Amino acid sequence: MLTGTELLTKVKELGDVSKTELATQCGYVSKKKDGGDRVNFTAFYEALLGAKGVELGGNASVGVGGRKLSYIAKVQGNGNLLVGKAYTTMLGLEPGAEFEIKLGKKAIRLIPVGGSEEEE
Repeated sequence: MLTGTELLTKVKELGDVSKTELATQCGYVSKKKDGGDRVNFTAFYEALLGAKGVELGGNASVGVGGRKLSYIAKVQGNGNLLVGKAYTTMLGLEPGAEFEIKLGKKAIRLIPVGGSEEEE
């Protein structure tokens, strides 16, 4: 999904096309369970406004698929704690990335292998 100046440039480049084509060409499309395409208009327009310097109220980010991120994780029945693709994408994490797990009294910290704890 394009953001910032890349998004603004693409919108100008595409010119007079339909709203669906505009959002799709900028990458704001996801697959539905039945295999069809879903155009994520809300995420597209929020990114467009953000690129133009207009911030909408609230702190919630929009994840892949246009859903608001809750920043809450739940331990699954098998004991796994799932972070989710939207969060790993936001952090630029790639498959195979390794982390050292640091346990505190009320927190879990994931430190990239080879990184330092001060990095954020």
